[in-house]
This record gives sequence, C-alpha cells and structure tokens, in this order.
Amino acid sequence: MTETPQPAAVIVLAAGQGTRMKSALPKVLHPLGGKPMVGHALTAARELEPAQVAVVVRHERDLVAEAVGQLDPGAVLVDQDEIPGTGRAVQCALAALDSKAQAAAAAAGIADGEILGEGVDGPVVVVAGDVPLLDGATLGQLLAAHHADGNAVTILTTEVDDATGYGRIVREKDTGDVLEIVEHKDASADQLEIREINSSVYVFDAATLRRGLGGLDSKNAQGEVYLTDVVAFAHAEGLHVRALLADDPMLVEGVNDRVALSVLAREMNRRIVEEWQRAGVTVQDPATTWIDVDVELAPDVTLLPNTQLKGATVVATGATIGPDTTLTDVEVGVGATVIRTHGSLAVIGEGASVGPFAYLRPGTSLGRKGKIGTFVETKNAEIGEGSKVPHLSYVGDAEIGEHTNIGAASVTVNYDGVHKHRTVIGSHARTGADNMFVAPVTVGDGAYTAAGSVIRRDVPAGALGVTAGQQRNIEGWVARRRPGTAAAEAAANAQGGATGLSDQAQWQLAQQNAAGAPAAPQAAAAQAEPADQAPAPGADKKGKSH
Repeated sequence: MTETPQPAAVIVLAAGQGTRMKSALPKVLHPLGGKPMVGHALTAARELEPAQVAVVVRHERDLVAEAVGQLDPGAVLVDQDEIPGTGRAVQCALAALDSKAQAAAAAAGIADGEILGEGVDGPVVVVAGDVPLLDGATLGQLLAAHHADGNAVTILTTEVDDATGYGRIVREKDTGDVLEIVEHKDASADQLEIREINSSVYVFDAATLRRGLGGLDSKNAQGEVYLTDVVAFAHAEGLHVRALLADDPMLVEGVNDRVALSVLAREMNRRIVEEWQRAGVTVQDPATTWIDVDVELAPDVTLLPNTQLKGATVVATGATIGPDTTLTDVEVGVGATVIRTHGSLAVIGEGASVGPFAYLRPGTSLGRKGKIGTFVETKNAEIGEGSKVPHLSYVGDAEIGEHTNIGAASVTVNYDGVHKHRTVIGSHARTGADNMFVAPVTVGDGAYTAAGSVIRRDVPAGALGVTAGQQRNIEGWVARRRPGTAAAEAAANAQGGATGLSDQAQWQLAQQNAAGAPAAPQAAAAQAEPADQAPAPGADKKGKSH
C-alpha cells in the first residue's frame, strides 16, 4: 500500500463578503469555539502538512490579512481582483503559488537544457473559509481517496434533506463518476431533486486545475467564474472525477448567516464537550458548558453548570470549576477550586481556592493552597503559597509572601494618577481589616497592621503598623443633638429611662419605613446644646488653657 502524498498546496477561500451576516466584520472572522472561522480552516489545512498554504482575500482585505497573519504566519496571502467567483479566486491563488514555485526552482539552479516547470505540481486541496467543522482527518480521507483512485478531481460531498441553495452533484449512472456540479440557480427541475450536494471542498491535480481554470468564463445566472466548471472540463477530457460522500453533513455545513453560525457553534461545542467526557472529564451540565478548541483538560476535572473555558485555558487533574465561571487563558492547578469567578491570563496554584464572586485580572498568580475569596479583585499580583485574601478586597500591582492573611476590605492603592506603584507584603504577615496600602510601600515578614490603618510608610518585619487616632466617646450626644428620635428613646431606655417609645419616636419610625416620607417634625421647644467636647484638662469652661 502506497503512502498518501502530502499536498502541494492547500488553498483557503476567504474573499467573500458574506452579506447575509449583516455585519461589518468579514464573515470568515466571526468566531466560534475560540477561533475565527478561517482559523478552523487553517488548522485543518495544516494537519495535511502541505508544502504551501494560500489564503485568498478581498472583502475587508486588511482585516482578514491581519487575522491570517496572526493565525498562520506562514500562509501566503493572495488578493483576488474585481472578477467575482470561486474559480477566479483559485485562479489567482494558483498563479501566485506557481510564481513562488518557479522562483524557488530558479533560485535552486537549473541544469543546462532543463526547462523551468509551470509551477506547483501534485495535488492541490481547495477549502472554503466558512466551513468550521471540517477537520484534518476528513481532509486526509479525501486526499487518500484521490491518490488511491488516481483521480484528476475528487470532491467531498454529502446528502441533505433540503438541498436549497447548494450545488448539486450530477453523477454518471453506470460508473458513479461525477459528470458536473450544477449550481442551484442554474439547475433544471430534475437536478433540483438531487440530494447529494457539493461541499466546496476539493482535491485537484495541479496540471488539470491549471488547464481547467484557463477556459473558465462567467456565462451563468450569477455572472461569476465558477470553480465547479473545472469538474465538467476534467470529465470532458476523459479524466477521473469522483466524489467522497461524507456521512456527517455537519462536517461540511457552511455558515451563511448568524442563525447558521449559532447552530454550528453549539454543534462544535457539543462535540468538544463529548470528547472531553470520553477522556475522563466530568461535565455536570453539557448544555450550559462551553469549551474552546484550544482548552486542555486533565482526567478527573469536574465542570459545573454555566462554566465557560476559553482561549488556552489549562485545567489540571482533580480541579473543580464552576458553577457560573468564565476563565480565559487561565492555568488551574491540581485539585484547585474555582467558584463563580471571572478570570483571564491568571495562574491558580495546586489546591488553591477562588471565589465565589472573584475577579482575576491579567497577571494574577495564586500560590499553592492560597485563597482569593468573595468579592475580591486582583491584577498583576503574586500571592504566595498558603496566603489568603478572603473577602471584599482589591490587590493590584502587589506581591504577597507565603502564609499571609489580608484582612477584609483591604486595598492596595497602586495608582497616583500618572504611574502605577507596587505594594510588597511579606510572609506570615497579618493585616487588619479596612487597610489601605498606599504604594510604593512594604510590610515586612511577620508584621501586623491594625484595623482601619492607612499604611503610607514601610512597616518593618515583626512590627505593628497603626495609623488610626484614639477613640473618643461623647456622652449624651444623641439626647442633645437628636432629641425625640428613636435612637434617643432607645438610649434613654438603656440608661434606665422610659420603658417604651414615645409617640414622637413611634411616628418617626413609621415615617422612616414609608417611601418618600417627610422629615420628622422638630421638637416643640428648642433645647440648649452644651458643648459636645469636654474641656481639656487644665482648661476653663471657655477652653482657655492655664
């Protein structure tokens, strides 16, 4: 058995406008599974290990070219001119590939008497850029069939119940060879009854393709140059033109509008989820779990409902993600737990816990057995092994050592309006609740800070940082400043006064509980207000010092 040769080239058609998408974004750049549609086509193409990959562009040329350059820097970009149609697109691509092949041959040197070839030689695969479920395995089967049968043209087809809008495959009755592909608008009544359709995926012999493209015209209902006319050309030359029938129509389903995009996105996700389930991942609710194509999951990962794993997220064995969690380009360690969290470009260490209601921004790194708790936001922060930021805090541009506990409602004040500054908190430190760390500032190993402190200066190792003033209690303030209120009545009760609320206090409570209630009436008689603060020791009643 001879080995299937690698294709000389794969041509990806990405020049169309996609008017039915009704979008400023070119159709082939609409994403699903974490990649634009053209990215899926390029991935499938590269699995064949072709000598060259060419992408034909026209509509919003610069946007598509930029995306292709990021997805596959080695791809050859080819501009289609104003002549419309898939035939013209392939013609432009083949001309560019031929020129490149001839230049490479000339650079390698030509022996005396040797004639420079026409260019690309061997099988040329053509795929559409808007068929996102087409995979490399299917293309490999098509290429193998092309080689095994010695075909000039091999077409990937499928059968559908409703073939409206698709080109029909017209076969020879005796041999089953393909006679021609008839576009829907050009089909006769009998041909419209055919259920086998063209998927716009082909393998051509390069020489046949080159000759066939040379004789194409636009004399059809759409006024376009059809690539499908090369099929009739090859058959007329007596060459083998055959088709490989794909049993799964979804593999070759194209996207023409946003309804089709959502259908194929869900189908792609269903296949991805099922593949991971068979690989040992528990997915509690597949219908609400979305996993991008480049995500990596280990066995014994558990995904709870409403979980979305995007980009290049990697989750290690034993980790539990969700519910209600979205992670983009996040690395999750062995046995970690991430609950109701939104995170991107972050690292979560082995055995660590995150959430619920946490927000991990880029640059967050949580160490082994660390904790980022409820209503915590982190950014560009390194949190060491065993350290905890349990709740209601912001940690940005910061470094926290090992086994340190950050009190509730703490903020690293990192921005002075112009520059970002860094906070460093050492290992085994204990910071109080409601602390502000005004960066740049350092809290040493084993140091403590008092609740309510605003730390503006470094706290040495083992020291206690305190900035809050001494508490003062002003006795009788409520009775003097808020007479007749519920607070005043409650205070009087506590001090052994009246046993219940007065009519005035009850009225005020009722008004406070009503929407849009007016302010409580003033007391009938104004009460003299002595000074709220007792004179300092050594001062007379007028506050003068002696």
